[in-house]
Amino acid sequence: MRKPRKFGNSLAQATWNKTFQPNYGTPPISLVKGKGVIVYDADGKKYLDFLGGIATNLLGHAHPAIIKAVTKQISTLSHVSNFYMHPQVLQLAQSLQKMTGDKNSKVFFCNSGAEANEAAIKLSRLTGRTNIVAAHGAFHGRTMGAISLTGQPAKRDPFKPLLRKIKHVKYGDIAALHRAVTRKTAMVILEPIMGEAGVVLPPKGYLKAARAICDKTGALLVIDAVQTGMGRTGTWFGYENEEITPDVITIAKGLGGGLPLGAMIALEGSNNLFKPGDHGSTFGGNPVACAAANATINVIQSKGLLKSNVVLGNLLKNELTKIPGISEVRGRGLLIGIVLKTANAKALAAGLLSDGVLVNATSDEVIRIAPAFIISKKNVMDFVGAFQKSLGELNG
Repeated sequence: MRKPRKFGNSLAQATWNKTFQPNYGTPPISLVKGKGVIVYDADGKKYLDFLGGIATNLLGHAHPAIIKAVTKQISTLSHVSNFYMHPQVLQLAQSLQKMTGDKNSKVFFCNSGAEANEAAIKLSRLTGRTNIVAAHGAFHGRTMGAISLTGQPAKRDPFKPLLRKIKHVKYGDIAALHRAVTRKTAMVILEPIMGEAGVVLPPKGYLKAARAICDKTGALLVIDAVQTGMGRTGTWFGYENEEITPDVITIAKGLGGGLPLGAMIALEGSNNLFKPGDHGSTFGGNPVACAAANATINVIQSKGLLKSNVVLGNLLKNELTKIPGISEVRGRGLLIGIVLKTANAKALAAGLLSDGVLVNATSDEVIRIAPAFIISKKNVMDFVGAFQKSLGELNG
């Protein structure tokens, strides 16, 4: 048998350019293995992963609990479709129901955040209304319905015409929300923290005001917790600090612990809008992905990672604010945006990559980090040291 070709970074890039559509551009490196928060590229270089697959690898790479759960499940039952149920999906649905605090909430499983938000759009149409209110700067996915919700013109404009009757308002502006939401509004969709926009937090009371506005008009309040969900901010979904109950929650990213899995959770009042045949997903609730999710939730709960996320997040923010060249460090838990005084975030992200640290520049001024929940204080200080070094070199 012919041995597989070894792909170093250069060969991987050449192969990518010949075989992939150019929607992502060409990635600078090919990652081949990882353990915890350390990953290695095809040339053997080591990196500290503080991006976490964009808030997805909650327990890092190759976590033993996920390996054990996935190995056992795929050797038992790999896929059954939505014609049948299986133990892993039942266990996961019960866990998510408990997390909402609503014993009458019901779950629909899919594969991604965009799909979860598409499901929310369809659910809202069953109220008999069609208007939707979302926020400028928000990101809800790239499928046609989800991109219609997304409040970023650069991502939306090439694909117009999009869904009609969607109004975008300034995030955090309660008065603007009051003016936009009417009795014709089917749903209001908001992120507890806008991740892709640069980890933007709303003013205190914003989500509570949104809840009151939706109550007054009869609109559904949909919380897009795709990025804030599964404990990243120190609570399960990221809205709990406002002491509200949404009508719908959408999650994905970290839900599967690194495997593709999403969900749309409808709470009491909207939990029976879908009827048989209204929606579906072939791979939604796949046994292997659900096994990974169940293992992830178990580790988060047994190791007290919700509380440690807050402690480590505060340590990160406190240490980063000491670095010259940073104007603001914002976020909650382990979802953090680092705002630079100069518009060189993309150059800084490239410099950090060269220095062996993975981050993401959401704009010219903001670096986003969303590391795994298993990071140590040493990992935090190593990251802060690397960040200070790279930013210092960039600023001269």
